[in-house]
This record gives sequence, C-alpha cells and structure tokens, in this order.
Amino acid sequence: MDIRWKKYSYSWVTKTIVFFIAMLSFSFGITTFANIAIKHDFSPAFEKSYYQGTEFMSESSDIIYNIKEIAEKYKSEEHILNGGALSEDDIVEAKRELFYEFCLNSKNYNPNLSEEENFKIFQETNGDKIAATKNELIQKQLQRYQTHLSNLEKYEGITYYAKKGESELTNSTNKSEIYFQSLPAYIMFEGYDEQVFPEQIKENVYYQWLQSNKYDHDPLGPDDVIYVGFSKTFLDPRIEKWTENKTVAANSLKIIAGMLAVLLAALAYLVFVIGRKPGEDEIQINFIDRIYNDIKLLLCIMLIISWIAAIIQLGHLRFYQLIFPISIVIGSVGLVLVLSLVKSLKMKNLISYSLVYTVFYKVFKFFKDIYDSGSVAIKVLVVVVAYPFIAAATFFMFPITIGVAIWLAHKRVKEFNAIKEGVQKVKEGDLRYTIDVPGDGELAHLASDINSITDGLNNAIANELKSERMKTELITNVSHDIRTPLTSIITYVDLLKNEKGEAKRKEYIEVLEQKSQRLKILTDDLFEASKASTGNIPVNFEKIELVSLITQGLGELDDKIQGRNLEFKLNHPEEKIYIKADGKLFWRAVENLFANILKYALEGSRVYIEIIDSENAITLVIKNISAYELNISADELMERFKRGDESRTSQGSGLGLSIAKSLIELQQGNFQVEIDGDLFKALIQIPKC
Repeated sequence: MDIRWKKYSYSWVTKTIVFFIAMLSFSFGITTFANIAIKHDFSPAFEKSYYQGTEFMSESSDIIYNIKEIAEKYKSEEHILNGGALSEDDIVEAKRELFYEFCLNSKNYNPNLSEEENFKIFQETNGDKIAATKNELIQKQLQRYQTHLSNLEKYEGITYYAKKGESELTNSTNKSEIYFQSLPAYIMFEGYDEQVFPEQIKENVYYQWLQSNKYDHDPLGPDDVIYVGFSKTFLDPRIEKWTENKTVAANSLKIIAGMLAVLLAALAYLVFVIGRKPGEDEIQINFIDRIYNDIKLLLCIMLIISWIAAIIQLGHLRFYQLIFPISIVIGSVGLVLVLSLVKSLKMKNLISYSLVYTVFYKVFKFFKDIYDSGSVAIKVLVVVVAYPFIAAATFFMFPITIGVAIWLAHKRVKEFNAIKEGVQKVKEGDLRYTIDVPGDGELAHLASDINSITDGLNNAIANELKSERMKTELITNVSHDIRTPLTSIITYVDLLKNEKGEAKRKEYIEVLEQKSQRLKILTDDLFEASKASTGNIPVNFEKIELVSLITQGLGELDDKIQGRNLEFKLNHPEEKIYIKADGKLFWRAVENLFANILKYALEGSRVYIEIIDSENAITLVIKNISAYELNISADELMERFKRGDESRTSQGSGLGLSIAKSLIELQQGNFQVEIDGDLFKALIQIPKC
C-alpha cells in the first residue's frame, strides 16, 4: 500500500495537478483580495455597526473640522475682506519673507548697516509690496473659506449650527438643542460638554478624532457650541452601502481563508515530494536547478516587485480582470523557482551552489593555492596584497576585519613563541619535549619538523643503546659457543695424554673430532654471516623452478625428517612457478630454515610449506610448531647468536635466520619472521621471473 501510494504521489502527473491547484488557489485568493482592497474595504467585516465604522467617523470629523475652521477663524466673507481673519503672526511672517528677498536682491540693502536699519529702509521702499502681499493673504483665506463651505455643501442631509463668541454659522433656521436631538443621529459640543446619539458612536475606536477637533487650535469656550445633525437622507444610503460592503468583505475573507488553506496544503505536498521519484532516494534535478541559487532568489524578488507594480497599475487603470491571469503567470514562475530552492535545501547546497559563493570560493582557492605552493616570501606577499582587497570589500564591517587581523597576528606570534621555547628546551637536552602547534601552516610544519628531529635523535639514541646491547650479547654468545667445544677439546687432549687404554683413547678421539667439527661449523657460519651481511658474496641470478627446488631439497633431507618424525605439507599452484634468484644462495637460505625446523620443531608435528603466486613476486611461507617456548619477539629471534632455547643446550649456532635474511636480501627479496604463541612462521618474498 505504501509503495503504491508513493508511486502515485511521486508521479509527475500528480505533481503537475497539485501545482496548478496551488496556482489557481493563489491567483483566485489574490484576485479576491485585490478586488475588495481596491473596490471596497475590508474594515466593515470587523465593524459591529455603521456608527462604529471608519467611514462614519471620518466624515463626521471632516464636517466638524470644516465648521470649526469657519466659525473660529474665517467667520464670514466680509470679516475676511476686512482683514479680520489675518493674525499678527501671518503679517509678520509675510514681511519677513519679503525682507529676506530684499536682503538678497535689492540695491537699497546696505550690508554696513544693522538689521533694524535695513528693515526701516525696506518698509520705506517696499510699502506697495507689503500691501500687495497682505491682499494676497486675504485672497488665499477667502479661497480657503469658500473651500470649507463647499466641503460642507457636498454632505447632503446634514444640519449644523456653530457659535464661537459673537460669530455664528448655520444652515438651519432652527438652532435649538431640542431640534438637533430630534434627528436620527447627532453630535453636540457645548463648551466642555458633549452629547452623541446613538451611543454606539462613543464605542468607535476613532472617537478621539472628534474630540481632537474640539480642542485643536482655539478650543471651545464655555459658551461656544457646535451642533451637527444627520438626517435619514444622509444616513440611509451610507448604512445600506456599509451593510453591502460588510457582506462582501466577510464572504471574501471566507473565500480567501479557504484558498489559503488549499494553497498551504498544496505547497506542503510539493515541498515534500519535489525532486523525488518512486523507488529513488536521490534528488532529481532539471535545467532550472542548474541556475545559481542567489540568481533564483534575485529573480523571485524581481517577480514579487513586478507583480506588486502590475497590481497597482491595474488598480489605477481599473483593469481588475487582468489581475487573475497576471497572478497565475508570475506566480507559476515564482513557485518553480521556490521549489528549485527547496531542492537545493534538501541537497544541502543552498549556500554552496550560489554565484557569490562560487566566485569568492574560486578567488579564495586561487590565493590559497598560491599560498600553499609558494615559499614563505610568496605567502607573505599574498597576505600583503590580498588583505587591502579584503578590507575594501568588507569596509562596512571594518572593525571586525581589523579584529580578525589582530587575532590572526596574535595567533602566529604565539605559535612562533611556542617554537622558540621548544627549540630552547631541546637545546638544553630535553629530547622528549614536544612542540604543540596545531594546524597546517608553515609554523605548524616547522614545529612538526623539529619534533621529528627530536624523535630521530631519540630513535638514534635508542638504536645506539640497542646496538651496544647487541654487541655485548654477541660477544657473550660467541664467547660461550666457542669456549664450550674448545674447553672440551682441551680437556680431552689432557685425558688423551695420560690414557693408556686403546678403547678409551678411541673414545676420546671421537669426542675430539665431534667438538672440532662443531667448532669448525661455528666458525664457518660466523664467516658466512659476516660475508652475507656485508654483501661480499657474488650473486648470479637465474630462472629457477621453485616447486622442484623445494621438492628436491625435501628429498635430500628425508632421513633427517624421518628421524624427527615430522610431516611436511606442500601447497602450491598447479602451474610451474619460476623465480629470479641465485640457486645456491636461495637454497642455502631455505636449507637454513629447514635446518632450523629440524633442530627446534616439535617432534611428530606437521610443517606447512605454501607457495603464493602474486602479480610481481612469489611468496614462500613455512610454518611449524616449536618444541621450545617462544617467549621472545620475532625481531630478537632474528639477531645473531640468538636461539629459541635461551638455555643454549641445542646444537644451533643462532646464525641460521640471520644468514637466511641476509642471503634473501642480497637477491632483492624480503625475509620476515612471525611468532604466534608456539607457532613459528617464516615468509620469503622473491622476485617473479
């Protein structure tokens, strides 16, 4: 079931259908919103009644403002023409502007005189201009007075009465309070008191607009009044329009909410399945995904700006029917880009696959390659050249750039001081001191090299101590192995001198022969080991068939093998194996191993011989179980005069393995010994022919 669901949900048909559903819901919702925002208003949907709405309060405030301006400032046309509406401040400000122009342009202005003296000259020479300016101010006030009256006249169905001092303004013959209270709605200010009907008006969130008119400029005195009454002629069409707008706005909000829910669901689905195919975990990409992410983001921003500009322009031109297709086209392109960014987010390359990152990375890598490949002088030059460019590019955060530079410089000085201290420690003889400079820079490499020098010195000292120990052991072992048969020879020579019996004399002579042969073998092995280690043995390379050589050698040693009751198991490839070696020297090395086995192998055990054919070399592996406990390491066993039996009671010289190793290395081969418990394993690797 899950596989089938993935098959259909990940298919391109399903994705395309959901994509168009998302675009249709987006475009339809946006078109609905734009039509309401441009043609109507969303505010009625959140208002309880017309009297608590923005429109009523805006118009009421405008009416009262116009009435108050006429009553308290302009009063009447005659009052304005007589200059009664002009204040002293208005006249002074007009004169100041004329005087400023006089100072700049008039020839009568004398800079050597004071401002008061120049002002007197200005009044004497510009009386006509001052009078003309006063008349201009009166005409402007008269125009504003007419504008306020026309603003009041456009509101059909209102009745008003205002009294400010001795000035009165009304459009009704009945000025009584009772008359205004008989109207369907009214707003009445009497001095500091106020009355409104219906009471819902006071619940309007913008009621302070009315109150602000009461106190602005010249506040109403205790005997001043402003009455405004609203008849049905004014109220009924507005209430009807408000009710219609409320219904349209409420229904539109429901539609927009539904479209938004569909859009969010479709977007969630597309975000989840985008880039995936049934049965494939890898994100699939297309040509859109190959556009750099920052360019796609820039295109998205440009599309949003273009869409907003298009909606505003269509609103001005009243081409509301074009909002839907434009929203579909721009929204589809934008959604494709957004989904491509989502793919990059899934692939975790949202930042790394951007043009800015790529350019900066390539520039950084270019300088880094030069820095890493060059000498210290080149690196210093790169830093000196690159830093001004970095500082210029990051001028908006220059303190941070300086801080980073100081931190890096401090870090390098600290590393240098650590190296200096480490060299001083080594100089004083502390060869175990390690300089700790992390990282991969020049100073880190220098510290590592110094540490390597100290490690080399420690190894050299350890090797020297080991060499001295080996020399001591060598002399001890050689002395012991030579002295044993030599002592026997001297002893039996003395016995032979004093012995008269023929039988005993023959017995002593046999012992002397055995000990002398033992001494001869020991000196021959020592001489051969010396020649092998110094490379003074000539090597004649030839083509040797290895299996035949091993088989023939085992045949020659058959009596000794039977005497030790050993069983040799040979494992080799079916085809013939040829090696490049010196036949005599190679067999001498193998014979030493066989002799080692015959001396030290556990009696009655098996010996395994395996020939391995690799690409460029042949490996001969010989394994046996030791009769003695191998409580030493393979390296120690390879030392000269070293035996598996530390008691040195066996007949071996301790040179066999050392000679075998030297002979194999002379033939460009490799000889190794491994020990695992009582298991002895020798490996000979020789070039393949």
